[in-house]
Amino acid sequence: MNKIDNSIKFVSINIGLVTISDSRNEDNDKSGNLLKEKIKNFGHIVYKKIIIKDDLDLIKKTISDLTNDTKIDAIITTGGTGLTGRDSTPEAIIAMADKIIDGFGELFRQLSYEKIGTSTIQSRAVAGVINNTYIFSLPGSPGACKDGWDLILKYQLDIRHKPCNFIEIMPRLKEK
Repeated sequence: MNKIDNSIKFVSINIGLVTISDSRNEDNDKSGNLLKEKIKNFGHIVYKKIIIKDDLDLIKKTISDLTNDTKIDAIITTGGTGLTGRDSTPEAIIAMADKIIDGFGELFRQLSYEKIGTSTIQSRAVAGVINNTYIFSLPGSPGACKDGWDLILKYQLDIRHKPCNFIEIMPRLKEK
């Protein structure tokens, strides 16, 4: 199903990593640190890793700052995707997105269902393109981040993945 063509040279990209939480800091950011290690071990660069509070305006400002940094190719967020009052990551992304990647959230929930059953309905994982930069929003649990990376993102962020991937179309995001 996930075919890697090893005759193609791997292309490393710069990723901005954002943990969105009112309770996380560098010492207890299990999800952010898990993603950081997975990204680095895969061969990509964690260009920036930050932790911010779950606040709609702060999320929008942070995403705007990161998508305006021309050295960042993709952003992965963890947290703020639930249903509680302050969970506002999907609202920020949807409001800012030039395009929504509907299949990301759909596939994430399908894969998650196989592990946590109907509890996956509470996941509001979302992805899109903002200012020619990919953004992928994962739930805040380490399990969700592991699954999101291992089952989806590591393939779609690998130019060797066939039949298609996000890296090969990255130069065309600027087309008008």
